Amino acid sequence: MSYLLKAMNRAAQEKADQKLDEQQEKINEVRDLVGGSVAAEMASFLSDGTIRRFLRARNWSTEQATKALRETVKWRRQYRPDTICWEDIAEREDEARRVYIADYCDRDGRIVFVSKPSIKSKTSGKEQMKQLVYNLEILANSSEGEQEESVVWLTDFRGWVLTTTPLSMARESIYIVQNHYPGLMALAILSNPPRIFESFWKIARHFIEARMKEKAKFVYTSSPESHRIVADMFDLDKLESAFGGRNTVAFDMDKYAARMKRGDQARGASNGSK
Repeated sequence: MSYLLKAMNRAAQEKADQKLDEQQEKINEVRDLVGGSVAAEMASFLSDGTIRRFLRARNWSTEQATKALRETVKWRRQYRPDTICWEDIAEREDEARRVYIADYCDRDGRIVFVSKPSIKSKTSGKEQMKQLVYNLEILANSSEGEQEESVVWLTDFRGWVLTTTPLSMARESIYIVQNHYPGLMALAILSNPPRIFESFWKIARHFIEARMKEKAKFVYTSSPESHRIVADMFDLDKLESAFGGRNTVAFDMDKYAARMKRGDQARGASNGSK
C-alpha cells in the first residue's frame, strides 16, 4: 500500500514538473518573440513572473501574450509606472484611506487590495489613476513568484452613488487592470453594493473580460450566506468591520506610509533613486 502511495505521489510530482517545464518553454518563447532589445531595455519588467502572468491571462497562448506584452511595453515607456513612488501621490494621506494594500492576507495567503469608493476623493481623475497604477505596480512586484492569481480585491460599496465613480474612470481602471496588469486578480469581492449599483454594473460589465466577470463576487454583511463565504476566506479578527470582520482598529497612516516607502526602495522607485 505504501509503495502504491509513493508511486502515485511520484507520478503526480512528475506531472507537475512537466507542466512547469512546459510553462517555462512558453515563457522563453514569449521573451524571444517580444525581442531581445526590448527584453534588455525592460529586463526587470520582462521577468519570468511577468510573462507568466500575461500567459496565464491569455490561456497560455504565446501569440496573444506577446501581443499584449508589446502593448504594455509601449504604455510603460510613456507612463513609466515603475518610477512612481509614495511621495508622488497627490493628497496621499487622504487617498490611501480610499485605496490601500492591506497588512494581512486571506486564508490562502493572497494579497488583499482594499478600495472604498464612497470616500470622496480630493484629487483629479488623472491623479486617481496614477494612484491605482502605483498600487498595481506594487501588487505585481509582490506577486512576482506566484504560480496563480494572488490578489483579492475588496471593495466597500456602502454609501456609493452613481456620481461616486464616473463610468469613464471605471472603464479606464478596468482597461489598465486587464491589459497592463493581467493575471493578478484572483477574486473581486463587491461588498454591500446598493440597489442603484445594478444599473451601473450592467454597463460596466460590458468592459470586463468573461474570465474577469467570473471572479466578481457580490457579498452582503447582513446575509448569513455571505458571512460564511467571508469567514471561509479571511481571518475575521484581521478583516475590517466594513466587510464583516471584527477588526475595528483605525487606519494607521504613519505605519502605512513607512511600509509603502520601504516597498518603493526595494523596487528602486524611491525619490532618491530618480
